[in-house]
Amino acid sequence: MTGLSDSFQRPINYLRISVTDRCNLRCTYCMPDEGVPLAPHNQMLSFEEIRSIATAAASAGITKIRLTGGEPLVRLDIIELVKMLAAIEGIDDLALTTNAILLEKYAVQLKEAGLKRVNISLDSLQKDKFRSITRIGALSEAFAGIRAAHKAGLEPIKINVVAMRGVNDDEIADFAKITIEKSWHVRFIELMPFEGNQAANKWFMPRTEIEQRVRATGELTPVFDQTGHGPARYFKFPNAKGTVGFISSVTEHICMSCNRLRLTADGKLRPCLLSDNEIDLREPLRNGATGDDLKNFIEQAVANKPKGHELVNGSKPKKRNMAQIGG
Repeated sequence: MTGLSDSFQRPINYLRISVTDRCNLRCTYCMPDEGVPLAPHNQMLSFEEIRSIATAAASAGITKIRLTGGEPLVRLDIIELVKMLAAIEGIDDLALTTNAILLEKYAVQLKEAGLKRVNISLDSLQKDKFRSITRIGALSEAFAGIRAAHKAGLEPIKINVVAMRGVNDDEIADFAKITIEKSWHVRFIELMPFEGNQAANKWFMPRTEIEQRVRATGELTPVFDQTGHGPARYFKFPNAKGTVGFISSVTEHICMSCNRLRLTADGKLRPCLLSDNEIDLREPLRNGATGDDLKNFIEQAVANKPKGHELVNGSKPKKRNMAQIGG
């Protein structure tokens, strides 16, 4: 195993794999009410194809994999894929991002299959507002999923909150206070602008404003030993069991710490979340590409990784929305 570094000397050791473009929610900031055009099943990567790509990635130096969607738990037989990926030599961290609606059903099986931990998308603690944001979701099901994950040992549990002005900004303090009593790691995320998200500018809140509201709740101390593989900056309240994190993908230059690639459910490898540049792996794989061929494509994607996004120049992804990439 050689390890991967891009042209800006950033180590690349993390692959996010979207296993489906389907979701059981319709979050207002993520997709339109009618959903998004879904790729035909024959265009989606099979589990065997995902395993082949993940194995090649591991041989190139990828050590961490996260499964995303859409909602990954709606993919039929997802437990079998977790088993496949957990068995790959060189992968030492296997995680999953979910809205937790189906997590109560699958938490124990996921843990037994080899999953290490979960990140949970949760944008409101209020039943009616949760339904309004997700359009069809039940908050009780999400909380049941969180409890099941904790009981199964899928920890640390990280809660991802997309902070939105006029939508859930009145709950920022409530989310932050949870970390005092619970060992949750609550991360506030800036809303990222994608094509078709017309409300992004109206709802957008910068990290500085989000953090100001959290600090009004109590004194924050930086946490420097927080386990994780992403761009969050962590803090905690005095004697708190959990932490508060801030992910400022839009307003701050966090790209120089980016360590990841993204594989879409239909087999496109994206060096950057906020760029439409992709490398097709599905067709080469179906035309007989070997593990070495896939490894070369992965190394090409790493070499093509840009220095940073161009949001400040008005450039934003146009070909896919967040639900079709996997975040």
